[in-house]
Amino acid sequence: MSRLFAGTPFDIPPKCDDCGELVSHCKCTPAEKAASEARRQQAADRQQREAGRLSPESQTAVIRVQKRKGGRKATVITGLTDLANDLPALLKQLQADCGSGGTVKPKEDLLEIQGDHADRIRKSLSALGYRVKG
Repeated sequence: MSRLFAGTPFDIPPKCDDCGELVSHCKCTPAEKAASEARRQQAADRQQREAGRLSPESQTAVIRVQKRKGGRKATVITGLTDLANDLPALLKQLQADCGSGGTVKPKEDLLEIQGDHADRIRKSLSALGYRVKG
């Protein structure tokens, strides 16, 4: 008897989280248990990220056009944090609107779009509800 309330009316034998059977009668393989634990962890991570999201109205995006070597230009969007937004999804939408390539730098909390697309990006972000500066 290793459980705290074993042998009392409060004794509730532990059940498997996957199949619902008593742990002593569980037929789940270690691979199935590992897969279900990974799914639970992904769901918890997704829920935690969604809890930290901010509404677009409460954020301000700063748009700048930078000159690069060779005379190329890049539009840089700062002020949007990776924790409060889904930056890769936002980048894809902005790339589609501009018809251009770009990248996300989550450590620096910035988006880069190739070329001078400040006006288009300003309109796109305003349409999504973000406040825009620059």
